[in-house]
Amino acid sequence: MPIYPFKEILPEIAGDAWVAPTAVVIGDTKIGARSNIWFGAVLRGDVHFIRVGSLTNIQDNAVVHVTTAKFPCIIGDRVTVGHGAIVHACTVGDGALVGMGSVVLDGAVVEA
Repeated sequence: MPIYPFKEILPEIAGDAWVAPTAVVIGDTKIGARSNIWFGAVLRGDVHFIRVGSLTNIQDNAVVHVTTAKFPCIIGDRVTVGHGAIVHACTVGDGALVGMGSVVLDGAVVEA
């Protein structure tokens, strides 16, 4: 699985989380216990941080990104981010579903 540091910050992935071999995780990104990141997904914590809670599912080809110094991306526990979704610099609350192909942008708050 491609795991890359950005500005010397290396992602932190729980020991029981699973990241597909074609997913990419970069920079200030933390992935919680029993979460999974599927094929082709990209989590890019380059200019702010990304936090993914426990038991969360980031499905195939989803993109999780941030905005410079303004908005991180926080994804709670028991969340599903559907295939091909873009989750950008927002907060997704515990138990929420971001549907396939959805686009969630800067500063948005998605609740269950």
